[in-house]
Amino acid sequence: MVTRPKSRLETLSERVHHAVMTGTATIECRNLYKIFGPRPKEALAALRENGLGKPDVKAKYDSVVGVHDVSFSVEPGEVFCIMGLSGSGKSTLVRHINRLVEPTAGSIFIQGEDIGLKSRRAMRKLRAEKIGMVFQNFALLPHLNVVDNVALGLELRSLPRDERIATARRKLALVHLSEWDEAWPEELSGGMQQRVGLARALASDPDILLMDEPFSALDPLIRRQLQDLFIDLSRQMRKTTVFITHDLAEAIRIGHRIGIMRDGRMVQVGTPSEIVNRPKDDYVKAFVQGISRLTILAAADIMEPLGGDDAALAAEQHWPVRRPTALLDELIDLTAESDLPILISDGDGKPVGIVRRRVLLRSIQGK
Repeated sequence: MVTRPKSRLETLSERVHHAVMTGTATIECRNLYKIFGPRPKEALAALRENGLGKPDVKAKYDSVVGVHDVSFSVEPGEVFCIMGLSGSGKSTLVRHINRLVEPTAGSIFIQGEDIGLKSRRAMRKLRAEKIGMVFQNFALLPHLNVVDNVALGLELRSLPRDERIATARRKLALVHLSEWDEAWPEELSGGMQQRVGLARALASDPDILLMDEPFSALDPLIRRQLQDLFIDLSRQMRKTTVFITHDLAEAIRIGHRIGIMRDGRMVQVGTPSEIVNRPKDDYVKAFVQGISRLTILAAADIMEPLGGDDAALAAEQHWPVRRPTALLDELIDLTAESDLPILISDGDGKPVGIVRRRVLLRSIQGK
């Protein structure tokens, strides 16, 4: 029997599970609830015991369910994207991670520590040293020049000026703004201002980045360029990142995994290929309509098991060979050149599957 190689989803899920079980997950949220309104405890009990929905809680308790029993973990160096429509609870959820919002119920662990047990002073220290945040609206101080904006967090930590300015300039170099260090925020374009915001978040060398729709206010071309920059920096620095977006294409491009929210709940969590190829319900399916599968799905996602004579036939007819990680756009190029099936082999050259043209075309159609 041929053993199918593990997909990216399976290996990543195993790493996340291991991180949770061993206490090495950088971020872990357990059964989080956030209810806004005058009667949050009563509304919480109704949610848990009576199964009331969000509209019922609003009507009966004059309270709004922001986050509803959400649990997830983020492993070291992972980019975890949270997406959903406006009002789905994604921004409320991310603000729990640094306790800018206090949960009605549930726990948040940062590097194994329950931050709900920390004092206000300890939380300020945690935010200053371990968590950087990038906002949608740039949030630069207009009376400070670029380098002083980047160095602001280091100033609040009472670092000597020479040290914090040197650090700020190194971070500006990372985002390609060295020549603008003495400029004022009003002199910068929106994309440049957001790069300053990213440099400021990186200045304290945090373990965690929280990014709340950082590129959504920008023009498409600038947005794409900043996505490229972030992807490059993420690969270099391996910061554990929670990235909020309402754009699935952006989440697919940036995230190792994606969590999709609706009405405060986490509907589905998975890699981009699972979200696109195996949507959990009609809500998720609506999100993925129109998304190109060519650069998301790989051979491992669509290949069939080898038949008894397939390996011998492949050798005789010189079938093209690719690895399980080959993307659909590469497989399409091969089928355009040849009518032969594609043999999928692992890193040791062992045949593990086959991709036929009909299956490839149906996969592109989402069937």
